[in-house]
Amino acid sequence: MLNIVLVEPEIPMNTGNIARTCAATRSRLHLVRPLGFDISDRAVKRAGLDYWHMVDLRVYDSIEDLFHKNEITDLWLATTKAPRDYAQAQFRDGCWLFFGKETAGLPLWFRQAHPDRCLRIPMRPEARSLNLANSVAVLTYEALRQLGFPQLCGEGDRKAAPSSLAGF
Repeated sequence: MLNIVLVEPEIPMNTGNIARTCAATRSRLHLVRPLGFDISDRAVKRAGLDYWHMVDLRVYDSIEDLFHKNEITDLWLATTKAPRDYAQAQFRDGCWLFFGKETAGLPLWFRQAHPDRCLRIPMRPEARSLNLANSVAVLTYEALRQLGFPQLCGEGDRKAAPSSLAGF
């Protein structure tokens, strides 16, 4: 299981979409306050409404509270300021993926405390960043790919013939 941590998320639709990704991938969602919305807010639930019952959600008052209540040894920080890209990381089962708020990212002090655990998603220099929900999806699925997609369906409804992608 992966642990997805959103530090001070601000946009309810992003958190709703991330909750849906967590539900679909069996990842646990951790939210660190302050939140820019009420988690019972319609926008959060609308984005993941039919999946909300499958979300394993935990809420904390601060990053310190999160660390106090969990044993976190294998963590990765997503930041546009990282020197290396996420493809260089080796994700393990139970790892923690941290993402900052939409307008400012993760706090500087937190990034400085874990410089060797900071990762970025490659993109063109003039692009500021990806949407938070997209960033979470990219890193979550890379981690799950490395782990062999545990407990996730490996085939769709229409199985392609091994020698052909016809009908794809």
